[in-house]
Amino acid sequence: MSGYQFNKKQFKQEVAGNVKKLYRRTIEEASPKQVFQAVAYAVKDVIIDEWIATHREYEKQDAKTLYYLSMEFLMGRALGNNIINIRAVKEIREVLDELGFDLNVIEDQESDYALGNGGLGRLAACFLDSLASMGYPAYGCGIRYKYGLFKQKIENGYQVEIPDNWLKDGNPFEVRREEYAALIKFGGNVRVECDSSGRNHFIQENYQSVRAVPYDLPVVGYGNNVVNTLMVWDAEPVDTFNLDAFDKGEYNNAVEQENLAKTIVEVLYPNDNHYAGKELRLKQQYFFISASIQRAVGKYKAKHSDLHKLPDKVVFQLNDTHPTVAIPELMRILIDEEGFSWDDAWAVVTKCCAYTNHTVMAEALEKWPIELFSRLLPRIYQIVEEINRRFVEEVRRIYPGGEDKVRSMSIIYDGQVKMANLAVVGSFSVNGVAALHTEILKKRVLKDFYGMMPWKFNNKTNGITQRRFLLHGNELLADWVTGKIGDEWITDLPYIKKLALFAGDEKCQQEFRNIKYQNKLRLVRYIKENNGIDVDPRSLFDVQVKRLHEYKRQLLNILHVMYLYNMLKDDPDMDMVPRTFIFGAKAAAGYRIAKLTIKLINSVADVINNDPSIKGKIKVVFIEDYRVSNAELIYAAADLSEQISTASREGSGTSNMKLMLNGALTIGTMDGANVEIVEEVGRENAFIFGMSADEVIACETNNDYNPMDIFNNDQDIRRVLMQLINGSYAPENPELFRDIYNSLLNTRSTDKADTYFNLKDFRAYDEAQWQVDKAYRDEAWWAEAAILNVANSGKFSSDRTVRQYIDEIWHLDKVEVSL
Repeated sequence: MSGYQFNKKQFKQEVAGNVKKLYRRTIEEASPKQVFQAVAYAVKDVIIDEWIATHREYEKQDAKTLYYLSMEFLMGRALGNNIINIRAVKEIREVLDELGFDLNVIEDQESDYALGNGGLGRLAACFLDSLASMGYPAYGCGIRYKYGLFKQKIENGYQVEIPDNWLKDGNPFEVRREEYAALIKFGGNVRVECDSSGRNHFIQENYQSVRAVPYDLPVVGYGNNVVNTLMVWDAEPVDTFNLDAFDKGEYNNAVEQENLAKTIVEVLYPNDNHYAGKELRLKQQYFFISASIQRAVGKYKAKHSDLHKLPDKVVFQLNDTHPTVAIPELMRILIDEEGFSWDDAWAVVTKCCAYTNHTVMAEALEKWPIELFSRLLPRIYQIVEEINRRFVEEVRRIYPGGEDKVRSMSIIYDGQVKMANLAVVGSFSVNGVAALHTEILKKRVLKDFYGMMPWKFNNKTNGITQRRFLLHGNELLADWVTGKIGDEWITDLPYIKKLALFAGDEKCQQEFRNIKYQNKLRLVRYIKENNGIDVDPRSLFDVQVKRLHEYKRQLLNILHVMYLYNMLKDDPDMDMVPRTFIFGAKAAAGYRIAKLTIKLINSVADVINNDPSIKGKIKVVFIEDYRVSNAELIYAAADLSEQISTASREGSGTSNMKLMLNGALTIGTMDGANVEIVEEVGRENAFIFGMSADEVIACETNNDYNPMDIFNNDQDIRRVLMQLINGSYAPENPELFRDIYNSLLNTRSTDKADTYFNLKDFRAYDEAQWQVDKAYRDEAWWAEAAILNVANSGKFSSDRTVRQYIDEIWHLDKVEVSL
């Protein structure tokens, strides 16, 4: 249903009826939270018809289907996005006005879906939006986490993790699909039986099992009647309660199965710095992969008899190494349950699976101890061993005597199962997520694989959905853009290029500045409400929001803030543009130095924000619990986008794209997708600094960087670093930030110091920041450059990325749905 077909009267009655049915109240008595539920169910009614029609059309056309396998889907909130995509914003806003409610307030009642945590999960969500909006058959497959990652609280400057109970009021959009439940087996042993024809049969015994039950969530395409599905799996015990054990007094045993099921779906990515965490994480991966692949094979078999032709109708995309067990699991199903020979099964699997690598960081290329992997997944481990045996044979055949190749490419080596190696060997396509990242994979991280099978490798630069991050997140700018060039950009972002014609126009610049100012006022109110800090909307909003990791260099940013503060203390009349530094980031629960960096940012904020002598020239704000819904407020208000990762470390980045689309200028290194952003917008409309990827790699290879040289020779940097350990920002505990100081200098250890080159890039960063200061004073130049950033963001739509995947990897056919 598109907006112009919308029946306001009927919708209004439905909302009032839902309030009555759900809460035994009239609409006048309902709270905003209750109205949210009522509106969500009414919108779901509209969607359901499209959902049924979509899947009927897919069945009719027997369309090839993508299963996008991901541990994370960072969807944000659903209601606002669904209303936009059924093109009924105006009508629903009017209905709610008539009922005495504000649509924005109602949207705020919804919890963000706690199904992801960072760029990888947000990318998956953008891809689902693009696939539906472009009309391609696809399922997202993941886990229905009960508590997500965590809700971040800042207490006394520290990150505190509390459960994010996002499902406590239920999810009005989900549909439980009991009929597709699957059995998932862990542990036990594998018995081999030989039949009369001499064929071996592998039987897993003495295992523990859980039931995987799918919940379907609608993924609504923009104005095209298409509704795809995000299928997230919940875990339930096979037998809820063992009454016999309970009667014997074995109370723990009575609920053992229930506890196993509960822990699998409790939290996203359990902290794996201890053995139990590692085991649970592997359980989670196998749980949702086995369930998803059983479902995909079952769905195929309902219409087709020959599983040898599965690749004609099904493709599995592995979103990073987490879903790699899909390769041996599909082998298991084909061999053990469908009677395939090894070679026939391998031929099918290697035509069905494709792998996206998101990182060059070694710790993200998962490895599992053999002992754990083989105990938890005994049959899967046998299959992985056989894949490895055959692959190593092939390596030795191609490279006689090349034991160095065997060492780097083996799937099982040094007591570990290497998931990235398995993903490359078992997939027909391996892609990076930015041009620079893919080159680094080919030349360094996966160099030997590229040498042996170059045809598998390709690049797919990441993208974001303009429907979420401009149309929904920045209504004022979206309306302005549409007013200038029409609304084609909503489904064809490159069309936004036409905006460049207006970049030099004085009146347009003034209109753009006013929109930015209104968005800044909105964020100022949010900061006052949530942080209690008064921020000047006329100051330059300097924004770094993303996961907190050392390579993303939030530390470089805050060290530079400390340096600026020192300059202002020495000369309170120093001529500088007032600036508000805005940080937003969660640190992984077990990542000590990242959590300490959050404490440092907040400690610096406490000192600076409460020092009247600097006349408000600097404010520092840490946004608590950074997530999709508050990200939309931040992107819309940002002037400057901090993309300052150590060159060669960031796979792609997507906050860089979201900020660009909202008219922020980039200060950044030539890393990840920054390289391509600069190509699109022109180096003159960005602030680029620091070492190149090649320089970083050469510096590491030659081992010729000593941060102590900088410490000894640069008085300003030395002063900043000494403030980490002299109590300037922690008078009650001067040693509090010693670990950060040591990570930068580490004079008493053989460990490498300043691994991410914060000090080496510091002066170049400072110089770029003064260029920003100078440029921001020229209002006309800044507005023109900001409009050009919006106008040149067309390449970075996830629609473009998905189109490339479809053309080069997935080979799906577009399906038209009419009601």
